Amino acid sequence: MADINVTPFIDVMLVLLIIFMVAAPMLTVGVPIELPETAANALPSEQEEPLAITMTADGRLMIQTTETPPEQLIQRLTAIAAERTSDKIFLRADGSIPYARVAEVMGALNAGGFNNIGLVTDAGGPTLDGNGG
Repeated sequence: MADINVTPFIDVMLVLLIIFMVAAPMLTVGVPIELPETAANALPSEQEEPLAITMTADGRLMIQTTETPPEQLIQRLTAIAAERTSDKIFLRADGSIPYARVAEVMGALNAGGFNNIGLVTDAGGPTLDGNGG
């Protein structure tokens, strides 16, 4: 038989593709928080890796996975904004955090040079149309 059997190679490649497709979304930000649920649709993805700010339930602020003191947030965001082409940033806030605190951080994001702020939530929440979600 002169032909090479490529069926096992294709099977292995498909299994690896599925593993990477499942694992890739879990690698974005590794800070565990309880996001509020909404009925909003997901934002379209972009070429540049999205920058995420996380507010944990115990009051810590994280830029990606690096903890940042609140008094240094604007300085660090200004430095990051100077290096990026996009002004888009995602804010991940634990559902137990008061809205006033989230608004303060949103003001700091704006002062740091990020005007396009996306609030990250979990899908499947209430729709407010009487169906209850």
